[in-house]
Amino acid sequence: MLLRLRVSLRQVVNQMARRPALLCGAIVLSCSLILAITFTCSETKQVVLPAQPPARFFSPGAPVVDLYLGQLDEAESLRSASEVSLLYFYAPWCGQSISARGEIEQVARKLADQVQFVAVNCWWNQGKCRKQNNFYHYPVIYLYHRRFGPIEYNGPITAAYVEKFIRRVITPLQYVPSRAGLQDFLSHYEPGVLGYFEFNASPQPPGYLTFLTSALQALRRDFQGVMRFGVITSKQVAKAISLDAPGTVYMHRHFNTSLTFPSHVLNFTSENICRWALEHREWLVRWLRPHGGKSRALEQELRKGAALIIFLPFDPMAPSQPLVEEVAEIAVQYHSCNGSSWPSFMEPEVWGEPGSLSRAPCCNTLALPHWLSVSRTHNVCELCLDQALGPRPCPSLDSLYLREDFFTQPLSGKVQCSHVLSSSSPLDYYTACCWSLSKGSSTQQDRRSVLPHIEDRGSASAHSAVKGLKCRTNKTLNFYLLDSGLHWEFARRLGAPENASMMGFATVLNLQDEVHHVLNQEQGIVRNTLGMFHKTQHRGT
Repeated sequence: MLLRLRVSLRQVVNQMARRPALLCGAIVLSCSLILAITFTCSETKQVVLPAQPPARFFSPGAPVVDLYLGQLDEAESLRSASEVSLLYFYAPWCGQSISARGEIEQVARKLADQVQFVAVNCWWNQGKCRKQNNFYHYPVIYLYHRRFGPIEYNGPITAAYVEKFIRRVITPLQYVPSRAGLQDFLSHYEPGVLGYFEFNASPQPPGYLTFLTSALQALRRDFQGVMRFGVITSKQVAKAISLDAPGTVYMHRHFNTSLTFPSHVLNFTSENICRWALEHREWLVRWLRPHGGKSRALEQELRKGAALIIFLPFDPMAPSQPLVEEVAEIAVQYHSCNGSSWPSFMEPEVWGEPGSLSRAPCCNTLALPHWLSVSRTHNVCELCLDQALGPRPCPSLDSLYLREDFFTQPLSGKVQCSHVLSSSSPLDYYTACCWSLSKGSSTQQDRRSVLPHIEDRGSASAHSAVKGLKCRTNKTLNFYLLDSGLHWEFARRLGAPENASMMGFATVLNLQDEVHHVLNQEQGIVRNTLGMFHKTQHRGT
């Protein structure tokens, strides 16, 4: 083997000695090839184009400071100089950030004089925001009240919901100036916490700022803001709920004993007050707001037991929510095991305000249209309202509604009555007593004097069927509300008719017993809820 190698090398050397030009050419070609490969590999071209420089995300006319270069320092400077500020962290390519941009602009135009709106591009890799934060989703909304924050908002990103939450941050405490205001605060279905502070000696009495911070703590822990915080400054108003010492914090509960913050056991700090309030709050109804992604939040609630799920149209900025209040009143009746819907101090004799319940019921007479175009017969109805709590103005006929499918049909000569909930308040109710009256006929008897009114026989209330039902059955029903405008797809999956509008839907679910009831949609949702509610619960006893 070695001999053959020696012979081959000797032949190559002889050829090179005979042709020196060929030898030099081979050497030069090899060196050139090596140099070319080395130079090419040392300067490889980039295959990824650099990102385009960011541009303004919000329109120039929007009252939003757009820090599209991710200037986090400037955002902090603007936040610290403002009483209330909103920071909107976005990614320019994100579809949710783009769709929420118009909603934020709409809110900013309304609240620009009260809130500093700042938008920060937290996606550009050269910006300080991207370098210091690692958000897992966009957009991210933070609110700050002075130095307190951030309060992250995780609710629906619509203008109405965002504006409502911002206003709660602007005014976390509700001022309760009188006994009427106190009565209205305590009769609300949401849990309420009251603090009694005297502002006579000092503009900021001891404990007030701590109580204010506890309200902000509650908003941070629960973005839905179902815990309401109020402030009493009058000694006479505080005495109505047996508060004597300034600085006392009081929690109102509908069914169980109301509580005062145990300052002798716990330190009077915002964290302790917030934790105490959240642990001892009492639920009437719960709002469910699925975020649209994969989640087991709805399943976790349904596994707690039988559930009455009601889809209602909800406007967060509306001054009153009559449908929600009616559902809350049904929940109050359901949990009322002692025969009373409200605590004893809510009675008018405790309030000492004359005329709260002593006024006569408001009555109006209404002639309904002909039930047939060729008929000469009218159905005449008398509407009598009985106000259950507090001084309220007598409502007009426009605020009342009738079961048209019943009262527009021809009636017999007898007087027929029905109890109907008022659309203006769950604490009011009225009776509609109707009879047929032919044209040209006359009656010598005053119908009003003989009509059977529900206020004359309190046991005939439509709520009597569900009052105390929780204590008469071996099952507990949980009440849940969903905004039909946001979550109507859930209603369709739970049995809502395909052709039904998003006005309302109710269903009873019991996963353990595999029970699913869909309530009748033809009549009022609350009236049907009562009937199915009563029937479903007694079936399980």
